[in-house]
Amino acid sequence: MPVHDPAAPPVPSPAPAPVKQRDPWFDNAKMALVALVVIGHSWTLLPSDDGLDSWTYDFLYAWHIPAFVIVTGYLSRSFEWTQKRLWSLVTTVALPYVVFEGVYALYRHEVGGVRFENLWANPHWPMWYLAAMFYWRLMTPLLKRLPGKVVVAVVISLLAGLYANDIFDNARIFGLLPFFVLGLKMHEGHWNLLRTRRARWYGFAALIGLFVLARFSGSWVETEWFYYRTRYDALDPNNLRAITIRMGLLITGLIGAFAFFAVVPRTRTWFSTLGSATLVVYLFHGFVVLGAEFAGFPGWATDHMPLAWVLTTVAAASLALFLAWAPVSSRLNAFVDPVGAFRRRRRDRAPTSG
Repeated sequence: MPVHDPAAPPVPSPAPAPVKQRDPWFDNAKMALVALVVIGHSWTLLPSDDGLDSWTYDFLYAWHIPAFVIVTGYLSRSFEWTQKRLWSLVTTVALPYVVFEGVYALYRHEVGGVRFENLWANPHWPMWYLAAMFYWRLMTPLLKRLPGKVVVAVVISLLAGLYANDIFDNARIFGLLPFFVLGLKMHEGHWNLLRTRRARWYGFAALIGLFVLARFSGSWVETEWFYYRTRYDALDPNNLRAITIRMGLLITGLIGAFAFFAVVPRTRTWFSTLGSATLVVYLFHGFVVLGAEFAGFPGWATDHMPLAWVLTTVAAASLALFLAWAPVSSRLNAFVDPVGAFRRRRRDRAPTSG
């Protein structure tokens, strides 16, 4: 029988499978973007005819949703029509949409007296993004294999304003499609180009330039254009001019999104740890913003600008951080992903063998 040699080196145990590390840059970007969503929604409580609010609002909406869609596209690259992926799409996107669309409608009806039509078929307020994400991901396997996918997506976006309607907010689904497809096409080498020191300086310069241009945007286009949700004939009677405006918005959104990505910090901080709770922030912040609206905050804000702008911005950023804070987000996530929460609870309660 073999004899163990005490002088022989020990046989190493198999190394455990490496744990996939989260990219702090993406977490920083995601958390910053969802915080900007909260800020943007909160700015709707301010008087729309105030110069400061209109200026900053148009600047933000020119690029922050396109940036969010690009990130969504990049994180959707692995989606395929497999049973596992489709079930995950249902439980993490479709189910929260059905639940929160109903809860928001009930809240707005009971507290604010708002009446709704085409509930669930026509997403209301922040719920459009979940509807869009569901269809974007469902189309992903086709989009990934489509030749000239970015060009095709741009053409679809330009034509969407002619024919789209409110059903599942398909005007936004197709209008913002180029940014999602661009995210699908992005790879690590592209992101690395945006993480260089030179790109950061270009990013700051581009954002400053867009901020200055936004000061005059009100005389060029209505704010409604930035939402990608309204048909051309409701905004401009000339279709050629409308398509030109949409093309300009796509270019502006691309420049602003890439500029934002270039200035996002790359280091891991306490802020990075909040990046995994973006959906919790997105789905729950509306209850606070709507509560402030129903409580009469817009009336107070009208008489206290620009103080109201400062307070609203600080409060919105604080709300985003609070909702993403682990002790809060971990509890709220049970409502955002009830199926996943149930599985984790059952797994934790399962007896361990030993």
